[in-house]
Order: sequence, then structure tokens, then C-alpha cells
Amino acid sequence: MLAAMPPTTSPTPVNGDGAPVRDRADACPGALRLHPADDGRLARLRLPAGSLTYRQALLLATVAERLGDGHLDITSRGNIQLRGLGESCGAELADLLHGAGLLPSEAHERVRNIVASPLAGLDGTVQRPGADVQVWARRLDELLCASAAATALSGRFLFALDDGRGDVAGLGADVMLLAQRAQGRQDARGVRGTQDARGAQGADTAVLCIGTNHPERTAPGPLFTAFKVAAADAPKAALIAAETFLTVAATGTGAWRVRELPPGHGLGEAVAAGLAEAGIAAEPASPPPDLPGAGPPPPGPVTAGDGTTALSVYAPLGRLTAGQWRLLTTGGGSGELRVTPWRGVIVPGLAPAAADASLDRLRTAGLITTAAAPSYGVSACTGRPGCAKALTDVRSDAAAATRATVTGAVPGATGTGAVPDTTGTDAVPGARPVHWSGCARRCGRPAGGPGGGHVDVVATADDSYEISLRGRLLTTAAGPELAAAVATARTTTVTR
Repeated sequence: MLAAMPPTTSPTPVNGDGAPVRDRADACPGALRLHPADDGRLARLRLPAGSLTYRQALLLATVAERLGDGHLDITSRGNIQLRGLGESCGAELADLLHGAGLLPSEAHERVRNIVASPLAGLDGTVQRPGADVQVWARRLDELLCASAAATALSGRFLFALDDGRGDVAGLGADVMLLAQRAQGRQDARGVRGTQDARGAQGADTAVLCIGTNHPERTAPGPLFTAFKVAAADAPKAALIAAETFLTVAATGTGAWRVRELPPGHGLGEAVAAGLAEAGIAAEPASPPPDLPGAGPPPPGPVTAGDGTTALSVYAPLGRLTAGQWRLLTTGGGSGELRVTPWRGVIVPGLAPAAADASLDRLRTAGLITTAAAPSYGVSACTGRPGCAKALTDVRSDAAAATRATVTGAVPGATGTGAVPDTTGTDAVPGARPVHWSGCARRCGRPAGGPGGGHVDVVATADDSYEISLRGRLLTTAAGPELAAAVATARTTTVTR
């Protein structure tokens, strides 16, 4: 067991009232606002609920090869990044995305940050049209793109639509909708629902949560405010909550996220008033509901209620080549992909026999298709040479450390192979997720994680890495000791 020490952190600076200090506008990149990086321009394409048609997915592969470095990065919000873009490719990129229906509103392209339970309706969970989070996502996206006020949202503001299993509920969203089944009705897992906000039997409801429990939140007071609303009103209620946040934040708070609002901000009361004005019946959920705590979908096949199979696969270190990406569309299926906020992809609607063959092709191509794969749960920022702020080539270091674990160079590791390796070779059993960062900004770091959160491995200026868990520094390591220190941290508990 490792001794815990205070961590090195870089919090957002605040003024005397506890409000964030902003010395610049939100520079979050988008598909139209390209970010200059050391390896070229970067584009970030928002995918509400991670949803793509096969046609759109194939277009992105073509764009990555024609305009970028031939790779597609999956972000911790289920969006897609393209790197290595040329300085003059912006207009061509925009035309291609428009033609594929991926830019419904240029003014809103950076605020369409919507994550949704990716296995909703695919794994035997009972849903009705009124409480289908995938339907909610499409409707919320339409409402966002029709709202002039919503263009003022930060590119960091996040909506989460959880079907009740609790997978995206822990991602630190600013506004969350948590689906609830009607009273007396249960899903395939035996989970029973409740009655709706209007007291009606047999109707599905949603719990609207504002300011959900983010692992970095340290402000006093309730972690979120919650209201019950009818399922049919849920998308509109979520938009009202976001627009109301903008009104509250405009009073000099400097906040881009709900968790940045100072104490006594009154957002809950203002949202209640906004819902009433819009004619949406809502009742406070007091005390706020306990958020469920399911983890991300494990890699492998998922049997759907209609007899088809969905495939859950992951991108090693969150990055796929255009060729690997195209393979996701070659197994038949429903013609849809769902990109997940855990740097994975769900491929729904395959016949069982076709699913087995497709999973084998994806494994052979280097994707993660089993939880026993050594690179499952390992993510990393871009690092050098792509990012000027990075202190090292963090992806190479992460891959080398994983290889050392797999080949047995680390005590307790088993099996042989190279990274990426998805042949079924066991990684360290029960290992926590780990995120490697090239600097203290820790870009792309996942929000929380199962089993007590992920391990942070952060590069320092002296060519070593700080290794932390739950915000507490465990140790510092470099060179030959690094792989063993990370492997130990992934299976340790922190003494407090």
C-alpha cells in the first residue's frame, strides 16, 4: 500500500468571492474554430449522444486521410478530433461536414455537448419512446440549435442523458436528465420505476439535475438541485436549465460551468421559475436522488432484446487509424455507430454470426475487444510532438509501460504481447483505469470511474511522472521503475 501525499494541482484561479478569474474568452476548439497545435490544426466535432450513420463515419475517415494525419481521436465526451490539419483547410472541412449533416448550425457547433447512455435500448433494458435517451438527445440537439441564447454556452458545458443505469451520471455534467420508469414497471434487470411529476400512474418521468456531483467540486452546499418532470418535457427542461445558467452566470460570476458558480447563486430557484413560466410541471426532488453508479460498457458482444448483437469496442489510447475506423462499418448492423465518452464505439444491430466475425476482424486490426486486453482502461493526452505544452511523448511512455506490464517485467503481470494487444492476454486483474498526461493541465482526463476513480500519471519538468489517485499523490517515478509504480497504483487503496 502506498502512502498518500498532497498532490500537485493547477486549479482555476478565483477572486475573493470564489468566482473564476477569466482573462480570455473560451478557446475550446470546434469543427469551425480550428486550434493551432504543433502537429497542425486541430478540429473537434461534437456528436450529440455519439451518434453517427455509417455514411457519416466513412466521410470522417476520408476527411482524416485527405485533410489530416489519417487518424481519428475519440474524446472523453464521445466526440471526434482530427489532427494534423492544414492551415487553409477550414472551408473544405466545413463543406464536407455540412454535406454529411454533421453541422446543423454553425453558431451552435461548439455547444452540442450531449452524452447519453450508449447501450440504451440495446442490452435488454426496457424503454418507451417517451423516455428513450437517444430520442431525448436528438430533440435536445434540435432545441439547442434553435436557441439564440444557447450560443453563449461555453464549449465545456455538458449535458448528460442517463437511461437509469448510471453510466453517464458520473461524468460531471452541468445538466443531467435521469430517466425513471413508471411506478410498478421494471426493466430487464428488475429495476422498478416511480410515478411521474404529475402523480400519474403508468407514465415515465425524468429527474432534471443541475450541477451534478463532479469529482473536482469542492464548494460547500448541495452538489446539485433536482426536479421531477414528465418524460415528454425532459429535453425542453434541460434547455431551460442551461439558458437559466447563462442568465445567472452573466451577473459577474465568470462561470463557464455550473460547478464554478459561487455559493448562493440561486440557480435552482431560477430554474424552477423558468420551468413554471414554460408551463412545465415540475416538483423538487428533495432530497435529490442518489445517482446510480454503473461503469462504462465493457468491451465485447452485447445481446439485444430483439435477438441482434451489438459490439462494444475501444480505441487503444483513444486513437484509431482511418482504416481501423472504416472496419466498424463493415459487419452489417443497423447502419449506426454510437461513440462513447470512454473512448469506445458501440456497433448495434448485427446478426450474431456476423457479430462474431466482425469482432474477430476488429481484434485483429488492433481494437480493444475484451476487458482482458492490456491496453483496456489506459488513456492518454496527445503529448509531444503534437502539443507544445506537453513535457514528454506521453503516448510512447504509456505504451511502453503497458508493454512492460504485459511482458512480465512488472511483478504480478501475466502474458506476453505488444501494445495494442487484444488477443485475450490478461492485464493486471482488477486494475483501475489510468490516464497519462503530458503536463498538469491533464487534458482528456476522464471524469471519475468505477471502483473509486482512475489513476492520474502526470509528467513533470524533471523527466519523471507524478502518480495520483483520488486527487492524492501516491509516488513519483521515472525510467525502469515507472511501469511498476503505475501498475501498483492501479491496484492500490489510498490511506487517509
